[in-house]
Amino acid sequence: MEGLIIGYDGKRAVANNTGLGNYSRYVIDTLSIGFPRNTYRLYSPVIRDNDRLAPLLARGNVELVGPSSAFGRRFGSLWRSTAITRQLANDEVSIYHGLSNELPLNIANAGFPAVVTIHDLIYRRVPEDYKSFDRAMYDYKYSRSAKNATRVIAISQKTRDDLVEDYQIDPAKIDIIYQGCDPRFGLPVSFDDKQRVRDKYKLPQRYFISVGTVQGRKNQMLAVKALERLDLPLVIVGNRKSDYAAEIAAYVSAHGLTDRVMWIDNAAFTDLPTLYALAEFSSYTSRYEGFGIPVIESLTVGTPVIAATGSCLEEAGGPGAVYVDPDDVDGFVDYARRLSSEISYRDKLAAKGRQYVKRFSADEFARLTMATYRKAIIEKYI
Repeated sequence: MEGLIIGYDGKRAVANNTGLGNYSRYVIDTLSIGFPRNTYRLYSPVIRDNDRLAPLLARGNVELVGPSSAFGRRFGSLWRSTAITRQLANDEVSIYHGLSNELPLNIANAGFPAVVTIHDLIYRRVPEDYKSFDRAMYDYKYSRSAKNATRVIAISQKTRDDLVEDYQIDPAKIDIIYQGCDPRFGLPVSFDDKQRVRDKYKLPQRYFISVGTVQGRKNQMLAVKALERLDLPLVIVGNRKSDYAAEIAAYVSAHGLTDRVMWIDNAAFTDLPTLYALAEFSSYTSRYEGFGIPVIESLTVGTPVIAATGSCLEEAGGPGAVYVDPDDVDGFVDYARRLSSEISYRDKLAAKGRQYVKRFSADEFARLTMATYRKAIIEKYI
């Protein structure tokens, strides 16, 4: 199928520079290159500059569209939830894709097929990280979107299983499509770039790294506790203004680890591949994830990972990572010591990881996503 007008929920692509925003831009990036004869139209309640989105908008087949009515411009949230469907119909979209867990509430009656990507049901698995009102709202919106969608994309087998178990979504309606990471993580890291990044952030000569939002579910505390028995410092890349970051800081101070933990609050995205590449290994011991892009990023660069069991990180890391229980300090220490002292072991894991993550290629992602669109169009009209 070519010559399609594909509409997208563009809010996150415009406003977010982390997980959901990265996914939204990745969809547009890979599809607009892989299937250039379609039109890719991002609908956003707010139009503003975003340096990561700008290169995509420079392509002739990608457009950013705001509300067409005064009502939509004034009440952006309501427009995105309901009124957008009239605009989509007027624009004669072939299919609409909700990129961040939700679709307009009236999408079932909109007259065109719709796909929704469900990233995770973490709010049901780790409820303490969410306010009760937010959990109720997510339950309502996400379950309704999955039920009303023509087809559902789950970003992992674990998310697919959760959708079937929690919301009784027909598994035949769900396509599992793994996301890759930004192509820059696969580029060689030069000596000059390593030196530039080391100087810019005043990095220690040797370290291991943890990249991600600093919150209880992400479980950076496991790596911090392991520090007392390791001879490597830890570099945490993530915002340290959260309550959980304060908890970590208190532990670090109480256990005399202040000079062993380095925080980088606002690392440039373009520096992340080099920050991974300079590390002995990375730590991603989250208690629950929809997939775990930092695992993919690290392995693509060639840096092995210590990850946690219990959700889907084994899907992301395969044989390029080692896995511990989220509370297993002893297990973490054992793997960390081996990764930091046995170069042949570390290189072997790195090679396995790089080979494994080839399955998460941009071409494969684009092919499978377009296949889902084709199925949705056929199921809607035939």
